[in-house]
Amino acid sequence: MENPLLLFPQLNISASKDKSYYKIVKPAIKEEPRKPGKSGAKQKRNRLSLLLQKSEFHEGDHPGKPGNSTKAASVSPEEAVKWGESFDKLLSEKAGLDAFTKFLKTEFSEENIEFWIACEDYKKSKTAHELLPKAKTIYETFIKKDAPKEVNLDFQTKEVTSQNIEQPVITTFDAAQNTVYRLMEQDSYPRFLRSDLYLNLVKGRNPTRPTLRRRSRSFTVNDFQGVRPDFTVW
Repeated sequence: MENPLLLFPQLNISASKDKSYYKIVKPAIKEEPRKPGKSGAKQKRNRLSLLLQKSEFHEGDHPGKPGNSTKAASVSPEEAVKWGESFDKLLSEKAGLDAFTKFLKTEFSEENIEFWIACEDYKKSKTAHELLPKAKTIYETFIKKDAPKEVNLDFQTKEVTSQNIEQPVITTFDAAQNTVYRLMEQDSYPRFLRSDLYLNLVKGRNPTRPTLRRRSRSFTVNDFQGVRPDFTVW
């Protein structure tokens, strides 16, 4: 076996730690300390800006933060009370439409209001050239069999609407829209007026905060004697 000192002449294990030894093993090129320049300061500012943006994003998404309840707080109790006058009144105001849409999502029936909104937008088309692509999109999304957001229509209304898709006009979806409108007015709208979401708005409460309920009576130690705790309820 060859002598390791011959293979690695710079490794002198027995050498003393004198100045000549350190001159051999010390790197010949010294790394100069970096001076803060314009590019480094710019990177620091970019990192700080990114951190601030992330902080603001998370605060806005938190349901308990004021930024997320500003929209709900802008609805006055008086305005919310007017929504109970009629279904038309509710849908005619953007805040009312948003609140009703949020309620329908809790019942997994938001496709009804989305179809109604799509029909309203469809009727605002200014040229016949705009009608065909919009009509096909509405039909494929809400009306055709097994559509991703298929609405509940009777057979006759669905057939008439399907036949009119080839040459759509402004009134192509009127029958289907009226059917869905009546369904929401007679079924979903009364439940909305009884929902906690609406009642909290009428009472001026923040709908994002759950209502705390007090116990019906105070419990004593005697009430729990001989009773084993059931942690499954938690």
